[in-house]
Amino acid sequence: MDTGSATAATTQLERRIEAFLGHIAQVRRLSAHTVAAYRRDLADFARLCADMGLADPGKLREAHVRRWLTEAHRRGLAASTQQRRLSTLRAFFNWNARESGERANPAAAVLAPRRKRRLPRTLEVDELGQLLRRTGDDPLALRDLAIAELFYSSGLRLAELQSLNRDDLDHAQRLLRVTGKGNKTRSVPVGQAALAAVRAYLAVRPEGRNQDAAEALFLSNHGRRISARSIQARLKRLAQSSALGRSVHPHMLRHSFASHMLESSGDLRAVQELLGHSDIATTQIYTHLDFQHLAKVYDQAHPRAGRRKNSDDDR
Repeated sequence: MDTGSATAATTQLERRIEAFLGHIAQVRRLSAHTVAAYRRDLADFARLCADMGLADPGKLREAHVRRWLTEAHRRGLAASTQQRRLSTLRAFFNWNARESGERANPAAAVLAPRRKRRLPRTLEVDELGQLLRRTGDDPLALRDLAIAELFYSSGLRLAELQSLNRDDLDHAQRLLRVTGKGNKTRSVPVGQAALAAVRAYLAVRPEGRNQDAAEALFLSNHGRRISARSIQARLKRLAQSSALGRSVHPHMLRHSFASHMLESSGDLRAVQELLGHSDIATTQIYTHLDFQHLAKVYDQAHPRAGRRKNSDDDR
C-alpha cells in the first residue's frame, strides 16, 4: 500500500467531510445531535478509505460502500444502524456531487439490511386519564402536568417542546408554533385541557435567570430553560406518582397522540401534517397500530372470532 496515497486520500476526504458538516449545520441548520451522528458515520467511512489507500474521493465506487457495510455487519451493528449510516453516506455524496461536479452517488444503489419493524408503544385513553390527573398546585407539579398535557395534545417531539417559547403559544387561537426538524416551523392546535394546564403553570411560573429563560415556556427549578433530560426524568416521575405501572417517555405520548388521532379520524395526511413528518411513509406505521386496535376489538366482540376447541369441524 502506498502510505503517501492513503494519507492524501484521508486528508482530501476529511476536508470534504468537514465542508459537508459545516453545510448541514449552518445552511440546513440541523441539530447538533444530528451533526454529531453524521460526523461519526463519515469518520468511520474515511477510516476505511484510508485503509484501502484511496487517493481521490471521486473514485469511490459501490464496491467500497458495500465493503463498508459488510465490515459493519461483521462488527455486529444492527440493521437500523447500518441504514442510518448508509443514509448519511448518500447525503454526503449527493452534496459532494453538487459542489464538485463529480460522478454519481456511489451509495445510491446500495441497499442496507432490512430492520425488523417495531411498532411504537402507546398508552390507552384511560391510562392517559390516570397520568394526566392533577394532583397538586405547587409550581413543579403544575409544570410537569402542563408538559405532559402538551406532549399528548399536540404530538410534539422532545426537542420541540424543550425549545418552546412563551410567545409560541397563541392562547386566543389555541395554536402552537413549533420548530421541528430542519428548522421547519408548523402550527398545531392545542386542546382545552392542555391550554388550561399551561395557563395554570404560567400563573406560578418563576422569573427566568437570563434572556433565554425569560423567553422559554418551561423553566427548571433553577430558573433556566428546562433541559431535555429533565423533561424525560420528570415524565418518568409523573408516571410513577400516578401509579400507572409503566414507564412513560416523551415519544410514547407523541405516539399515543398519533395513534388516537388516526383511530378517530382515519385521516393519514392530517396526522402527517400535525406530526411534522416530511414523508407520509413515516406516518403509515400508525396504520399498523390502528389495525392492531381493530383486531383486538374484533377478537373481543365477535362471537366467532375465538379459536374453537374440540369441535367436530376440527377433526
